[in-house]
Amino acid sequence: MKITELLSKNTILLNIEGNQKEATIDQLVDVLSKAGKISDRAEFKAAILKREEQSTTGIGDGIAIPHAKTKVVNEAAIVFGKSAAGVNYESLDGKPAHLFFMIAAPDGANNTHLEALARLSGLLMKAEVRYELLKATTPEEILDTINRYDKEDKQETVTKETKNNLIVAVTGCPTGIAHTYMAADSLKAKAAELGVDIKVETNGSGGAKNVLTKEEIENATAVIIAADINVEMERFKGKHVIQAAVAEGIRRPAQLIDKAVKQDAPIFKGNNGQSEKTEDQKGSRTGFYKHLMNGVSNMLPFVVGGGILIAISFMFGYNSANPDDPSYNPIAAVIKAIGGDNAFALIVPVLAGFIALSIADRPGFAPGMVGGMMAAHGGAGFLGGLVAGFLAGYIVLLLKKLFAGLPRSLEGIKSILLYPLFGIAITGFLMHYVVNNPVAWVNKEIADWLTGLGTGNAVLLGIVLGLMMSFDMGGPVNKAAYVFGTGLLASGVYEPMAAIMAAGMVPPLAIALATTFFKNKFNDQDKDAGKACYVMGLSFITEGAIPFAAADPLRVIPSVMAGSAIAGALSMAFGIGLRAPHGGIFVVPLVENGALLYALSIVVGSIVSALLIGLLKKPVK
Repeated sequence: MKITELLSKNTILLNIEGNQKEATIDQLVDVLSKAGKISDRAEFKAAILKREEQSTTGIGDGIAIPHAKTKVVNEAAIVFGKSAAGVNYESLDGKPAHLFFMIAAPDGANNTHLEALARLSGLLMKAEVRYELLKATTPEEILDTINRYDKEDKQETVTKETKNNLIVAVTGCPTGIAHTYMAADSLKAKAAELGVDIKVETNGSGGAKNVLTKEEIENATAVIIAADINVEMERFKGKHVIQAAVAEGIRRPAQLIDKAVKQDAPIFKGNNGQSEKTEDQKGSRTGFYKHLMNGVSNMLPFVVGGGILIAISFMFGYNSANPDDPSYNPIAAVIKAIGGDNAFALIVPVLAGFIALSIADRPGFAPGMVGGMMAAHGGAGFLGGLVAGFLAGYIVLLLKKLFAGLPRSLEGIKSILLYPLFGIAITGFLMHYVVNNPVAWVNKEIADWLTGLGTGNAVLLGIVLGLMMSFDMGGPVNKAAYVFGTGLLASGVYEPMAAIMAAGMVPPLAIALATTFFKNKFNDQDKDAGKACYVMGLSFITEGAIPFAAADPLRVIPSVMAGSAIAGALSMAFGIGLRAPHGGIFVVPLVENGALLYALSIVVGSIVSALLIGLLKKPVK
């Protein structure tokens, strides 16, 4: 695909007005919107600004390449803009920007689109291209210049005859559209100028290109990593490795190549696949947060898919999956088994497994999964799963250090034998003896206390039950309250069960409302998942809020606890009774002493929690 298939006359702006960065972005976004390339102007601009917060796209030499990859892009497109006076764009060299290429890539951008965008980035590294674009006065001249210099990329190879200080490099940026390829072209151009052989692997949106071979790495004098993303590092063990931000690859290629030729960098000792970033590379969300989000994002599909399947089964009747009930339906039973007995059973193990994977790479995955399964079966719930994930991850990191001194002949059995064997065993023992048992004891104590409290003080009981239902959302404290309510049903006491269900519906409903009305506090993935929380909340699937609580526990958990406490207290104050132990909205018409008052309790609690979440959470950057 040619670059000019993405850049057309109606996406060229020859006279940018003003000299401020955001005003320039507004004008370029307007061109995209008028050309029908994006469906939501505000959301696309937000994505552009979010990318700018990671690092400026003003790369210097008078060029800025603001770019975003988002679902609101209808088709891949490029907007060209020019400012004769220059724009204060916070460029890396501190100089005004005159040439602008705004890149819009859809989530499903194919490789041909991405390759064309990559070529554009490389094209702009040529001084003669920039000069001609600055001189151009018509859209036709702009398109003609780009067409003349647009050449198809070729796969790079390095032969055994290479003698001139072979250097290998890897480039990558978070979006993988522009900076990745500009850094690569900058390094290659400077290496050619200095008479140094180089091969650069690019980690862009279309996947890794020009992948370094084992032989090339072995023959290399040194390795340059110019990336703002995690790079597969273990292959560089034993080599001199220079690590820098991707912007350094664009602006300071000579210094990086000079350090590589002189081997002015420490020898990389290996860390089993994890990259160690320099201070320049590190972003604000690393460490604990990064590992936590890796677990949460991979757990989310199980919560959404399983939760909605459970809700669908309730459409046949809230007890239709029970073979002993007159409303039994075999299809409903299968749907509930898929969603509840299988998808939901994997929520905590997947959370723990992917947290451990983020910490210790592949060797941490199996111990994390097993620890999470033990947390789920041992009554520790998703909070126990969080402990299991971090526990397993750091145990495996410790094992890597302990086994580092083993002979090289045993290197191959570490990942397939030693790490899984000792990692699973140690994590399992700690979960069994240190984590699960104390949590089970706490669970029993809470249940006994609730039973002693009884129904003497109805409103206080409603508050306590509400707090418990939202504390761990499906964990041991939540289950203790639920078991307490179902136990009272057998004794003919129905009010606590109503309060429990109302309180349990609040967390996912509050999340759904918050993601709808406080959009700037959530990313795109959260907003999409929030829609599913409407279904799960109305179906009394409290676990729908777990991913949001796990991602930001200090703000989300207290917020939903407050709303659940209000819902539980109102339900008890209104004297609402419920004979069904489950069902959500499907059983609201069956409550005793007022379905409308019961619905009001749920709505008030959900609104309070949503407002608190919107107030406490920080805007997404």
